[in-house]
Amino acid sequence: MKAFRLLPLAALGLGLVPLSVQSKAVLEEVIVTAQHRAQSLQDVPVSVSAIGGDKMIEAGINRMEDLQAYVPNLTVTESGISTDIFIRGIGTGMNQGFEQSVGMYVDGIYYGRAQLARAPFLDLSRAEVLRGPQNILHGKNSIAGAVNLHTANPGQEFEGFVSALYEPEFDERVFDLVLSGPITDKFGARFAARLRDYGGYVENLTLDRFGPQHDQATFRLKLHWEVDDDTTASLKLESGKFDSLGRHGEVIRDDPSTSSTFLFAGRTEAEILDRTFFPPFVDVDTDESVRNNYQDYKGSSNGNFSNNDTANITLDVTWLSDAGNEFKSITGLMAYEYDDLCDCDSTAAPLFKLALAEEYWQFSQELRWMSPVGEPIDYIGGVYLQRTDLRFNDKLIQDSPVVVGLINAADFQDGGTRGDYDPNPLGIAPEEVAGIGDAGNAVANITAPREFTSVSDIASAFMQATFNLSETFRLTLGGRYTYEHKTGSRSLDLADLNGNSLPIGEVDTVAAISFAAERHDLKGERSETHFSPLVNVQWDYSLEGMAYFTATRGFKAGGFDARSNQSPSAELTPANPNAAVPNRTSLVGTFEYDEEIATSFELGLKTGLLDGAAELNIAAFYTIYEDLQISIFDGTLGFNVGNAKEAITQGIELDARYQVTEYLSLGGALALLDFEFTDFENGQCRQGQTPTSDNGLYCDYTGQSNQYVADWSGTFIIGYLRPISDTLGLGLTLDVVFTDDYNPSSNVDPRVGQEGFTKFNGRIGFGAIDQTWEVSLVGKNLTDEAVIVYAADTPLANTIFGATTFTGFVEAPRSVALQMTYRW
Repeated sequence: MKAFRLLPLAALGLGLVPLSVQSKAVLEEVIVTAQHRAQSLQDVPVSVSAIGGDKMIEAGINRMEDLQAYVPNLTVTESGISTDIFIRGIGTGMNQGFEQSVGMYVDGIYYGRAQLARAPFLDLSRAEVLRGPQNILHGKNSIAGAVNLHTANPGQEFEGFVSALYEPEFDERVFDLVLSGPITDKFGARFAARLRDYGGYVENLTLDRFGPQHDQATFRLKLHWEVDDDTTASLKLESGKFDSLGRHGEVIRDDPSTSSTFLFAGRTEAEILDRTFFPPFVDVDTDESVRNNYQDYKGSSNGNFSNNDTANITLDVTWLSDAGNEFKSITGLMAYEYDDLCDCDSTAAPLFKLALAEEYWQFSQELRWMSPVGEPIDYIGGVYLQRTDLRFNDKLIQDSPVVVGLINAADFQDGGTRGDYDPNPLGIAPEEVAGIGDAGNAVANITAPREFTSVSDIASAFMQATFNLSETFRLTLGGRYTYEHKTGSRSLDLADLNGNSLPIGEVDTVAAISFAAERHDLKGERSETHFSPLVNVQWDYSLEGMAYFTATRGFKAGGFDARSNQSPSAELTPANPNAAVPNRTSLVGTFEYDEEIATSFELGLKTGLLDGAAELNIAAFYTIYEDLQISIFDGTLGFNVGNAKEAITQGIELDARYQVTEYLSLGGALALLDFEFTDFENGQCRQGQTPTSDNGLYCDYTGQSNQYVADWSGTFIIGYLRPISDTLGLGLTLDVVFTDDYNPSSNVDPRVGQEGFTKFNGRIGFGAIDQTWEVSLVGKNLTDEAVIVYAADTPLANTIFGATTFTGFVEAPRSVALQMTYRW
């Protein structure tokens, strides 16, 4: 009988790969390149999970966000205007000036921008998730962890496959095509393409359509040339787009306004003074859908879109010397651009819009040397160069009469203090003074265009040496020295709808008070050097067991804030020369932020059990983060970058797999996590919270946990694969994903906490034992759990409306898809 491999699985570093039919159940070895060498997963002294390319296709893992279900302590989710990637409670907040704390590497090329985490996967051989600081071996050090993606290479034989998936409930259609094989004895090629359309699952009650709708297309050509017996070269050309219409966000909670402004919002000045209330001049309820303020997969919005284009060229040249040394050159050119429109208030009311656009270009060059293995000392060393150029701009568009009316009403109630009018000249009572209540007119039909640039140059050298002190004991010492130079600029203006700058006047005062925005033009330059050391000890305590201890120190460079709406200066906002009294408003934003430092300790154990039929791995970690970079929502429209002075993350990670019989496989992973801000006095205040800082701006988070931190989370996987005839086979897999409570909001507001849940994904496959064809049903979220993956204060809700309102992004409900694959 032929080997039965109908549904190859690899998950969680568990390597759940079905066996060839044999009398004894033995696990198949999982090979990874987490340390640049091909090693058994059990020999790598790192907490790492690996997922095979076949598993990703079968489980419908289409992009980074889908990985989190199979890797505990990993969170990847689309947020308001960015993408969050967290490992062990550490990640990067919402700011286009940030690089990710969790680095993504594709074929050795660093993908540090948040937007690239939304790009769809295509023809991957495997994905590796390394937890904890990765400072030495990877091209750009990543302070919280790394996700290594490896695309499939051309093979020695002609092969290919086509795969199609259709899910009727959300109108999802995925088509994959791969063609691979030799062209000559020395030259091979592999072409891969993926097309994906998705109809969405959150109903937009305003526009009568569903979102997020996805239109994705990715194409890759990979060429491999065996130049001679010692030299090989690989060239990858890739182009893709991933566009979306609508979002999966909705208002999930809306506590009624406590502001008395709404008692006056619909009244004239005379009506208020006479207490005779007649039909309003401000109609906030512009659409009935604004009353939908709870989670039900229904939202209201005037429209959102995101259009993205990417391109990548990677050249990998490897040369082997006669002495067995390997020399590698990896050259990468990567670029992308996107333009977004965000109706960020998440309601049908015409309040404001935010237009965003970004262009990014990156060149990198890595030269690496690896000594042969098995020598008394094994070396890996090299140099890395990188240049990046970022151009980001966004524009607040305020063309809403509703906002104008509300500010006028608030201005009237506040005695004119929202504008430049003096509410109390000569001690006259405010209600006796005419002209109060017109501040909103100053910000009618305006825009606030912002331009941000950042150019970064990096040069680093690294070396890691493993001293094989005995057959069972190894000591590894490593270090990377990095120099980074950055220049940045940010400007913000107040203009009309055509982009013409407005003269300084009352518009500045009202924009400062109502939108927390002020004009500024900033430039900066910074240089810094870092040394990242590593010490690792490994002990093979038995033929099947290895223990390790790692101590390392990592850095993440500082930079420039792209999203603050204010200048870091405490000076007053520009004054209206015609105002009755001088401008009294002072805002304090941010521009330049400092580097963060991580000191990490990890103790691990990897062991085989039951004569090779089972494995158990455990890792305990303790990491101190100093000056942790955070993005703080200013409660209105902007984000200010700050540094939390100290935070500690610690926990235990376990994974195991067991080949019970030749047909039945079990696997699982469990993560226990404890996170605490031990010194963080400048946190973002929650809606309605009284600031605790001396300057009246921040709240103390010391002793609190962080976003996306669950006390425990994990997965359990069952795979059953067996032949039902000489030519046909049946495969069943069930993935159980579970988690404790966690909070999906950056300010950890308990009013939007996500309760713990257990979610099931499953697959039933039927096909030929030789894998020429398969037909499967793929189910996701079979228990139909409603899961909030991101939550935030709804912009302007509190500052303009006086309401405590939250917007949440929700995962898709239950879906079942039909998948068909044909291979040759």
